[in-house]
Amino acid sequence: MKSLSLHQLYKACVLKDLPFKTTKQLEPLAEIVGQNRAQEAVRFALAMPHGGYNVYAVGRNGLGKRTMMLRYLEHHVDTDQQSHDWCYVANFEEPRIPKLLQLPAGKGTQLKQDMEKLMSRLVKVIPQTFDSDSFLERSEQLKNEYGKKQEDELEKVAAQARRKKVSLTVTTPGGYRLVAMNGDEPHTAESFQALSDEQRDKFEDAINRLEKKLRQALRKLADWEQEYADKQQALNQETLEGISGHQIDELIEKYKDLPDVVAYFEAVRADLVENLEIFLDDNEEQAAIAYASLDKKMPRRYLVNVLVHQKTNEVPMVVEDNPTYHNLFGYVENVTYKGTVFTDFSLIRPGSLHRANGGYLLMDAIKVLEQPFVWDGLKRALRSKSIQINSLERELTLSGTISIEPESVPLDVKIVLFGDRETWMLLQEYDSEFAELFRVTADFENEMYRSDDSQLLYAKFIASLVSEKKLLHCSNKAVARVIEHSARMAEHQDRLSLHAADIANLLRESDFWARQAGAKLIQDLHVERALESAKYRSSRIRDQFYDSIRDGTTLVTTTGKCVGQVNALSVLSTGGFEFGLSNRVTATCYYGDGAVMDIERDVKLGGNLHSKGVMILSSWLASHFAVNDPMHLSASLTFEQNYGEVDGDSASLAELCALISSLSGIPVRQDLAITGSVNQFGEVQPIGGVNEKVEGFFTTCQLKGGLSGTQGVIVPATNVQNLMLDSELVQAVRGGQFAVYAVARVEEAITLLLGKPAGKADDKGRYPKQSVFGIIQQRLEKMREHERQEHARDDHKDPSIH
Repeated sequence: MKSLSLHQLYKACVLKDLPFKTTKQLEPLAEIVGQNRAQEAVRFALAMPHGGYNVYAVGRNGLGKRTMMLRYLEHHVDTDQQSHDWCYVANFEEPRIPKLLQLPAGKGTQLKQDMEKLMSRLVKVIPQTFDSDSFLERSEQLKNEYGKKQEDELEKVAAQARRKKVSLTVTTPGGYRLVAMNGDEPHTAESFQALSDEQRDKFEDAINRLEKKLRQALRKLADWEQEYADKQQALNQETLEGISGHQIDELIEKYKDLPDVVAYFEAVRADLVENLEIFLDDNEEQAAIAYASLDKKMPRRYLVNVLVHQKTNEVPMVVEDNPTYHNLFGYVENVTYKGTVFTDFSLIRPGSLHRANGGYLLMDAIKVLEQPFVWDGLKRALRSKSIQINSLERELTLSGTISIEPESVPLDVKIVLFGDRETWMLLQEYDSEFAELFRVTADFENEMYRSDDSQLLYAKFIASLVSEKKLLHCSNKAVARVIEHSARMAEHQDRLSLHAADIANLLRESDFWARQAGAKLIQDLHVERALESAKYRSSRIRDQFYDSIRDGTTLVTTTGKCVGQVNALSVLSTGGFEFGLSNRVTATCYYGDGAVMDIERDVKLGGNLHSKGVMILSSWLASHFAVNDPMHLSASLTFEQNYGEVDGDSASLAELCALISSLSGIPVRQDLAITGSVNQFGEVQPIGGVNEKVEGFFTTCQLKGGLSGTQGVIVPATNVQNLMLDSELVQAVRGGQFAVYAVARVEEAITLLLGKPAGKADDKGRYPKQSVFGIIQQRLEKMREHERQEHARDDHKDPSIH
């Protein structure tokens, strides 16, 4: 059999397919390369005006899901969408429910500044005006006017009392005394008792009448008091209107297109009159609370709390890296002042949902699901299309502390969740609302097809990474080497890996080595150096295994022949770094019922897939050598020096070859290693990690006394397309020191390993005598014949059987 040619071992990137000298000449890509399916899903979701068309982006980390989303949104967002500012202001009628104002982008801060300007003027002007002589004069005049009327009314009653020899004294407001007089002095109890009954009755009758009159007078006084208060209020209002009226009118004119804002200004106008004392008293408490809450020292009632402020009319795009409940839905802060916890509308803080309102919110699915109450809150907000600011404390506790309940904000947002397939499937399975709210799945590819066109596209993708990360430009040879490495990552000659994070890391490290060498461009040797450096950093455990091969602790033979012993190949992974190792598989035969004992399975070191592989090869053996008669040879199989679990069926071809060697007694070449799985019909099936396996045996041969020129590896024919082997190994093949063979059937592998043709059965099911299968057939027939003779001898000795 011929070994594989050089071009089958490594598909190089031909420079004539890359029509440029350096990446400087290439236009960086605006899109993410190779993700057409995901891009189409996103385009569809963004174009859908209905609710529920949020996106779940599926794919493993590092595929550039977030980058693609942000880049796509920047280029394809409908800029005609109107974005808004949202503000909370005081609700003067119901302080516990602050009012929400919706304004066009950029108007929120303007409103806040306008109110601050108005208030800072009023804070100065109101005390000056209400302390001015003209106001105090008018106020005094009103007061005197009413004081005179009150005095006159009371004087009338007092004069009547005097005529009846009764004294009227008015004490506190509403308190009065009517006392009978004895000349100039009030009567004492004794002197009053000394009066005749007639005199006493006369006094009492007079006092009763006076009391009635006094009550009437006091009622008048109370009415006048109210009248005075109303007039004082009217005076205050008139004075205030004189100071602030024209300014409020100007603001109403300025915001006339926004009815809610106009209504707020009218409410402020009315409220100023009611709350004049805020401006007139030097209120230390207000100042202290303002200081504690990091706010300006101005009347808190008239602050404008700008919740969301869009600088321009751009569509908001928010990436929330820490989606806690408060970070997402906003919260109400508290200020502690003199041991009292205080809050108001100006302490409402926004969450990412507020900031992304009218646009897009991007989050990591697992982070959202990890945070308590967030997933339910998010679904509630999407269903009700509104954001309610509830403090988490109130959701968690039963305490009824007084707090504020801001008006809910209308929500219009598209949410993009990034996550892996497992999380997506769990949500589909266990959350019935998930499919309704996230109707679009953007499924990201791990790899793309490799063609001349796609290689050029990939080169542009490399150019965009270079310009984005501000790296040195790459020569076309460097780009070719990155493309070849990408095919190796994809484990296919005709595919390219789309794992953007790995490619970006390779470019960064190549840039580092290029700068270290003082180069102006990243060349292929710098890419090679970066790959070597990364491999060296991760290969400590691999080198420990190789040391055990070098010093003979791990028994491996790479020369000579041996019965029932085959070099199989395995792949080990140590945290993202994979390497191949050769494992010795041995088989022994003994007289029995034809069963194959799998030692790995019996000692519970074999996984399900491994056990399945052994069962399949048992059935292959039975179908070849025990169709009509039982097989009197049993066998046992094991991986030598294996002390951990074995899984996978990629050694089943090696196991079968070991069994065939043991059954036939023909030795196996030890200078060949083999990998591949086998089916019941003897067809060789593909396996994973083929590059690492081939390189693992190549290194083993180098460690065990160097390359002999006959050594090689047998791989399934279907794995040839996955070969992207190390340059050192390719050089060894070029020099005739190593070979890689591809087999499609068990018979081909047996012929290669045992050095004899496997044999093909004729019409009667007979194999050629000198073939491997023929030798096994003859051995089994001898055993069957011997068994028949034994039975016949037993029958002859014991006639009672008949």
